[in-house]
Amino acid sequence: MANGWSIFIGLAIILAMCTAAWVFAPKGENQVLWRSSLILAFVSCYLMWAITFLAQLHPLIEPRRSDIRKEFVHH
Repeated sequence: MANGWSIFIGLAIILAMCTAAWVFAPKGENQVLWRSSLILAFVSCYLMWAITFLAQLHPLIEPRRSDIRKEFVHH
């Protein structure tokens, strides 16, 4: 089951990938473009994953069951 440490583990993996993209980007006149594009792609994917993961881990709206009879619902 997922827990709160998944966010930090994912962040460490993304930081390692960004460092690798910075170090191993092809040399030449497009080096800055390669670095920027790879790091931006990695960070964007991480942010999308993290927001989706946290939204499922701590939902803002509590799910409701529609198959419960009214007399058994406790508000």
